[in-house]
Amino acid sequence: MTTNDILHETYGALTANKVRTGLTMLGIIIGISSVIAMVSIGNGAQASIQSSIESIGSNLVIVTPGATRSFGAGPQQARGSAQTLTVEDGKAIQAEVANIGSIAFNVTSRQQVVAKGTNTNTTVTGTTPSYSTVRNVEVEDGSFIDESDVASSSKVVVIGPTTAADLFPDGDEPVGQQVRINNGIYTIIGVTKSKGGSGFTNADDALYMPYTTAQHYLSGNNYLSEIDVSAADAETTTQVQTDVTSLLLERHNITDSTKADFSTLNQADIIATASSVTGTFTILLAAVAGISLLVGGIGIMNMMLTTVTERTREIGLRKAIGAKKSDINTQFLIESIMLTFTGGVIGVILGWGISFVVSSLGIISTTVTISSVLLAFGVSAVIGVVFGYYPARRAANLNPIDALRFE
Repeated sequence: MTTNDILHETYGALTANKVRTGLTMLGIIIGISSVIAMVSIGNGAQASIQSSIESIGSNLVIVTPGATRSFGAGPQQARGSAQTLTVEDGKAIQAEVANIGSIAFNVTSRQQVVAKGTNTNTTVTGTTPSYSTVRNVEVEDGSFIDESDVASSSKVVVIGPTTAADLFPDGDEPVGQQVRINNGIYTIIGVTKSKGGSGFTNADDALYMPYTTAQHYLSGNNYLSEIDVSAADAETTTQVQTDVTSLLLERHNITDSTKADFSTLNQADIIATASSVTGTFTILLAAVAGISLLVGGIGIMNMMLTTVTERTREIGLRKAIGAKKSDINTQFLIESIMLTFTGGVIGVILGWGISFVVSSLGIISTTVTISSVLLAFGVSAVIGVVFGYYPARRAANLNPIDALRFE
């Protein structure tokens, strides 16, 4: 049989019962579209999380007081809640550790902020002017705190756009307005640009003031909640983290690093961990969606077996006039592959459309990759061969005399 003959016979066989063919392809369509949509959602989530982590700063090493450790009786003092980091530690890091771009000292707490007739509970960060560089914070209106504000413990604050909207819902100009925090009056000198986020990770729902002001009027001590160190470049980030750890161990007179009263986090490590988690999540989604592909493959096998039964006399007649086993085998295998190929094309288009709709509605960002499309096509081709092989072999092995007698 020529290629044209095979394609012509395939078309005729598949269109002879359009409803059955359509329902059979539906399993493949749903499976392929599900795989592409789920993988795109997983990839989008991974990209979104990575972007959020990268937005907190560049080449960042975060130093926090305390460490989470467990010694039988339960966890020790949790990271970030202890009082072991001081301004002197930060200044020592700045003076003695090489390859540092910028460094910021932070005193963080949750506070109730009150304006005229409104109030909100937000994260208050006492910090240094370099915080805007270390954490990629840009000011849209007004200015950020400066060294003179830190030196004089000025009662000035910079607020995020979400905090501004909560405190001034009528759209009043925030800069120049006054707010009350813990019975103290503070003047707003700036509003930052929106960075996005939600919940406790919302960088727009924040308030910044000089760290000296936060120590004097909010925390009441000289300890820091966090030290943010920005390495000069990505290649030196790990070395900076190592040098910071060694310096603080020495300053705190700790010889065993497992008993350190502080923790350091490398931004690259955070991204790698988050990517690993979301990657596993994506694989899980694809695996769940892949089950529908298996069901679709079983449906194809069922249809092809039914087709073989219905066309038994036709098969016998072909063999009687000289058709070889390979011709019959190829014919039915091509029909199975065409079913999955056509369903695969429709499934790819549908999966792409679902991803586009989900992203357009703002539900979650999605990313359709060429690899996921090729994977879907590859799986559909394998399904066509695997689930079409048995029916094709069964048709090819029919005895022509028995086939011609079949009623």
